[in-house]
Amino acid sequence: MHEFENLVQMLPYLVPLIILEAALLLVALIDLSRRKHVAGGNKLIWVAVILLIQYIGPVIYFIAGRKEEQVESD
Repeated sequence: MHEFENLVQMLPYLVPLIILEAALLLVALIDLSRRKHVAGGNKLIWVAVILLIQYIGPVIYFIAGRKEEQVESD
């Protein structure tokens, strides 16, 4: 019972972190789905990185995985 009381006391600190993680994960997955090309060329690997490496996975994607779209010149 003592552990449950500790969890309840920590809840106000945990909820914002959980919401931040969910938002970051969602934005990363949406961005990944809208891109034609990503670094490394394999979107499935980036989905795994984003989902399996919590907190850091979406950040790694935004830093290393996004490949800028090449603009075609006339």
